[in-house]
Amino acid sequence: MSVDTAAISKTVPELEKAFNERWSAGDNTGYLDNYAEEISYFDPVLKDVIVGRDKVIAHIDSLYSNPRIVRSEYLNPVVHVSDGGDFAVLAYHLDTYVLDGDGDERQLRAWNATEAYRLVDGEWRIVHSNWAFSQTATEAIAS
Repeated sequence: MSVDTAAISKTVPELEKAFNERWSAGDNTGYLDNYAEEISYFDPVLKDVIVGRDKVIAHIDSLYSNPRIVRSEYLNPVVHVSDGGDFAVLAYHLDTYVLDGDGDERQLRAWNATEAYRLVDGEWRIVHSNWAFSQTATEAIAS
């Protein structure tokens, strides 16, 4: 059986973008509904990883408010697909923009995102999520 890596490399970013667009419009359930039961989640505001769908949802719900994002830029997506075609890792940079008090766009956040997707019962589910603020270090460091 041949794995259609091109199709998977297109599908996974499209799913991610759809989840992000819902999030930006005030509906965080796109992501939450897609999380696998065993998801592990790194949030830049926490030191430790969160494991388990219910715990991740509770954490996100405790912080989430409608960000009113008016524009997002999805930059440099890279998808790695397993040989079996049932696992894919998506990494990309996301810039989000909101309107300021004068109605002008301003950047809200710059993110580096990594999402690991697994094919579960015919649907791509997020099994690991890692969100990091871009450019948080003030100097180039390796450790």
